[in-house]
Amino acid sequence: MTSNGNSPESVDARAVSFSVEAKTLLDAVDMRAQRGQFVGLIGPNGAGKSTLLRTLSGVLRHQEGAVWLEGADLSSMAARDVAAMLALVPQIAPYTQGFTAFELVLMGRYPHLGRFEVEGQADDRIAEKAMRLTETEEFATRTLETLSGGERQRVFLARALAQQPRILLLDEPTSNLDILHQLTILGLVRQLVDDGLTAIAAIHDLNLAARYCDRLVLISNGAVVTEGPPEDVLTPETIESAFGVRSAVYRDPATDALAISLISPAQVNGVSFGSNGSAAAGSNGVPSASRS
Repeated sequence: MTSNGNSPESVDARAVSFSVEAKTLLDAVDMRAQRGQFVGLIGPNGAGKSTLLRTLSGVLRHQEGAVWLEGADLSSMAARDVAAMLALVPQIAPYTQGFTAFELVLMGRYPHLGRFEVEGQADDRIAEKAMRLTETEEFATRTLETLSGGERQRVFLARALAQQPRILLLDEPTSNLDILHQLTILGLVRQLVDDGLTAIAAIHDLNLAARYCDRLVLISNGAVVTEGPPEDVLTPETIESAFGVRSAVYRDPATDALAISLISPAQVNGVSFGSNGSAAAGSNGVPSASRS
């Protein structure tokens, strides 16, 4: 699953910082993704994962540092050139009224069309294939407002694939999906990565991140805490430090992927919990407050 360590870098972010109203959302973040690699961004809510993805896509302009996409400086690229190379699938699919699912997916062809050029049969075939891959063909003639949140999310992924990007950014791609489509979509991304696509995804579910990603980048308070292969990043100590929960980490015998069992919060109201989930008691039998 892991990509060749000698592959060229598709995404190279160095010392990227972004602040809003004196609040630092990204603090000198370094992050790289090689061509044909699936990188997962993990971390607690508000850590900066979505902000980083939007910065890598050019939706947000970083205030310090630099981002290169396949060797080109993002800040000097035209929006159409970025869209021809990179696609971003947001966490919440925008509420786009009046368009059918197929019309929305076909919009993904825009970066590849010349000025005043309209979509042709080849573009239709590319859009149809994207919908087939995401299992959204049945929604082709339905307007987006008639679809559920998860269905719309898959349609927006289809639009991203219709762009035929070399770099795919996904913000919580499984957040609105049932378990079948979680596995289907991440399996599809994994297959595309194995075929040469570069993917970077913010993933809430640590087990899915460990199973499908080549590398993980753990972000907290806008900064990178650690990065590397899942087995190096997802340790009980790191999980407790970043997420405040105790866990057991092991190799799943069914999938041979790293798996995480969450045991208990590390602290509740100042009380430190033991590895079995019970409050740690002092010498008098009363749960002892954490000294950390």
